[in-house]
Amino acid sequence: MAQEKNQANYLYPFLTMVFLFLIVGFLTTANTQFQGPLKDAFLSGAGKLQNTFATLITFSWFLAYPLCGSIGSRWVNRFGYKATLLYGLLVMAAGLFLSFCSSRVTVNSPQAIIAIGDVRFHAGFLVFLLGSFVTGASATILQVVINPYLSACTVKGTQSIQRLAIGGTANSVGTTIAPYFVTGVVFGGLAMEDVRIEQIQLPFLVLTAVILLLAALLSRFSLPDIQGTRNEGNARLERSVWSFRHLTLGVIAIFFYVGVEVCIGGNINLYALDKGIASPALLATLYWGGMLVGRTIGSSLSRVSPRTQLIVTTSVAAVLVSVAILLDNPWILVAVGLFHSIMWGAIFTLATARLGKYTSLATGVFMIGVVGGAILPLLQGVVADAAGCWRPSWFIVLTGELFMLFYSLWGYKPSQTAE
Repeated sequence: MAQEKNQANYLYPFLTMVFLFLIVGFLTTANTQFQGPLKDAFLSGAGKLQNTFATLITFSWFLAYPLCGSIGSRWVNRFGYKATLLYGLLVMAAGLFLSFCSSRVTVNSPQAIIAIGDVRFHAGFLVFLLGSFVTGASATILQVVINPYLSACTVKGTQSIQRLAIGGTANSVGTTIAPYFVTGVVFGGLAMEDVRIEQIQLPFLVLTAVILLLAALLSRFSLPDIQGTRNEGNARLERSVWSFRHLTLGVIAIFFYVGVEVCIGGNINLYALDKGIASPALLATLYWGGMLVGRTIGSSLSRVSPRTQLIVTTSVAAVLVSVAILLDNPWILVAVGLFHSIMWGAIFTLATARLGKYTSLATGVFMIGVVGGAILPLLQGVVADAAGCWRPSWFIVLTGELFMLFYSLWGYKPSQTAE
């Protein structure tokens, strides 16, 4: 009876984390979708480096993960999960407001142009990058709370990877609607060359107000702590969290996972533009929609182990990326979303298995790997500019798929545990 009561008590916190995962997914993908429209609005003077500078929008967001993941862990250990959640939402509101300010700076001071050699761009672009970084920092802090909550808070009839898949499904709902929110709502369906920077002001102001309202509501909710998942009182730990081999390799695996996920989700629209495909946002929406379908299916796979799921999905994804490169066809990359869908939950479950009181610290360390979402898409942009086309840049994605396959076959095995 006591166990059933504990399970019931965690249902509402679980649903809260699922909703927050939707918010994180929506903002993460919306941020990447600004690359195409703002490439013309901000970077018309960037010349041959337009792709490289455009991918800095994604780079600045994911750069926050290695820099701020440890902050989230320290806040959890010091203040608890609920307070860290609220602080993260306040940081998110600040980041969204900075993005609003980037438009104001651009509109009010059109003469504020920065020149680096032959490259010219408006100072408002730097403010947008700062807003992207700060909002990315908030997403990092929130996930330090969300992931262990989804993994550890028991809900009747589910296992850890299922709850992560359910959270991932909500995340995918956000990622699926984000591309059309940016192109259809923010920019009103305009062609890229007709986008005006002042159009981002009202949406970002509204989003800021919504996040502040959400923080006020959650401050009244009861979010019970998760026992045995954090180092309460900051007591000295016996070993470094990096001494757990399966976690260290898991961080590298998540580096490649997030990197290749964002490479496709964020850069497929630029690839489509390069190939002259109409409605590039459609490819991104279908990709993220595939992840939504995959995560919905994954939430029902209670009898399939995380390792088996990772072996199957990474194998198929590697084949699809290889075919896309061979045929130079961005439409094939859309299908990869279906198989990327449950990789995060599988890698997180394998990497944090049997860590006990090291779990919250490990979750923060795990966030370091998310910097792959900054580095690999930027590297793709550099390769695309150097080669004059996007086709060879997709070998970066293929490399990531193959490493994750290695992790699922051998790298997941713990050399030691905290138990």
